Amino acid sequence: MIIKVLSSTVIGIESFPVDVEVDISPGLPQFSTVGLPDTAVKESRDRIRAAVRNSGYEFPPDRVTVNLSPADIKKEGTSFDLPIAVGILAAQELIEKKRLPEFMIIGELSLDGSVKGVHGALPAAFRAKQAGIRGVILPAENAFEAAVVDSVEVVPVRFLSEVVEFFAGRLEVEKVSVDLRGIFGESIGYPFDLEEIRGQNQAKRALEVAAAGGHNLLMIGPPGSGKTMLAQRLTTILPDLTIEEAIETTKVYSVAGLLDRKSSLVATRPFRAPHHTISDAGLVGGGQTPRPGEISLAHNGVLFLDELPEFKKNVLEVLRQPLEEGRVTITRSSVTATFPSRFMLVAAMNPCPCGYYTDHRRACRCTSQQIRQYRGRISGPLLDRIDIHIEVPAVRYREMVGKGHSEASAGIRERVNRARAIQAGRFAGQRTLCNARMSARQLKALCPIDEESQKLMEMAMERLGLSARAYTRVLKVARTIADLAGEENIRPPHVSEAIQYRSLDRSGVL
Repeated sequence: MIIKVLSSTVIGIESFPVDVEVDISPGLPQFSTVGLPDTAVKESRDRIRAAVRNSGYEFPPDRVTVNLSPADIKKEGTSFDLPIAVGILAAQELIEKKRLPEFMIIGELSLDGSVKGVHGALPAAFRAKQAGIRGVILPAENAFEAAVVDSVEVVPVRFLSEVVEFFAGRLEVEKVSVDLRGIFGESIGYPFDLEEIRGQNQAKRALEVAAAGGHNLLMIGPPGSGKTMLAQRLTTILPDLTIEEAIETTKVYSVAGLLDRKSSLVATRPFRAPHHTISDAGLVGGGQTPRPGEISLAHNGVLFLDELPEFKKNVLEVLRQPLEEGRVTITRSSVTATFPSRFMLVAAMNPCPCGYYTDHRRACRCTSQQIRQYRGRISGPLLDRIDIHIEVPAVRYREMVGKGHSEASAGIRERVNRARAIQAGRFAGQRTLCNARMSARQLKALCPIDEESQKLMEMAMERLGLSARAYTRVLKVARTIADLAGEENIRPPHVSEAIQYRSLDRSGVL
């Protein structure tokens, strides 16, 4: 008798349906799995055999053949344990097979028959909804994660025997549901606030402009000037995640296995800060089985690269495509996976190898040649994708101990939200989300400047030595500054401020 059980596999952050077909036929005892399984799937036969017996059921002393269809898609992970075991029990008529097509089943089995959590439960629930399947049977650990998807019954189980009793109608498993908007509202919160930082008003203003327009940002300053503290607090002034963005980000964390089991949703913008020794695979994702890297884990949030010149050159260069396209595609011999990577890049670096070139308290020991070589580690194409360069000087004692009030993140976020609302109206019906992602055609149509502003730009290009590539960046930043001011047109003060944010393009710096 052939039994078919519905399951799924994850490629990238999307789930694809898999039919688990089980056939038990007379012959010598044998358990074979076909359909392009990986090592973890092949090893499942020993886990399944022990789980079935330790749950109080007989394992068939016959030839058991399991086919994972479609056979041309690589099947990976341990999530097929539970559907295979259910198929074997259904083939022995221990489970009523009529109800099997109503549910998608995923889960890993322990030797004692308990069901353990798996990666990718949220994409599986979305696939069930798209396929019109009534519900999903999965580990209790993944229940709240999958319950984010409405219109799909989530049936959490802790033991294989519970699945048998559920299909027999002898056990009423409590369905899991969540108030998505309620959980979303309760989960929002950050442990940091910009009001905790003393001084650095110019840097805070640059953060506000970057957040309002989605601009990438580079901070240059001596050690201890507060670059890391500023970067950590950027997420507190970014617009709140929409439910759609939160679900997309949660998918990435679900596939990576980093989702907190106590939380069903990533409700705050992620902040990722990998060490400068990270490999290119660790940053963009990869491995024999493609998994999301740091840039995908920073999706809809902030990727912070501290000590930017210390990163390997090949690691920095792989950032160029994701920064441009908002996604990264990883190709292997058996599978091609695409992960989203729409993030804000925030980088920090010292002004020189010793770090004290601009510090008023300590003398710099570096030569001009050493400084040029140090800064030259950042390639022009990567620098071209960073709109704002801001110098972060060492904080003076009076600023640290002064009683002056520093504005809280909430007030800044209100202005950022207003600016983003203006951009949403401007780009309505288009794929562009913010000023930083404007195309050349949009830039020409939406960022006209008057004669006085043109003279200012010309003077900046000639006297300050700004490069041609800096022209479009200055216009985009000026457009954002105008949005923050509520101005319909770009005016000379907006252009002047935008020019101040191109310190690394000035003559003699690079």
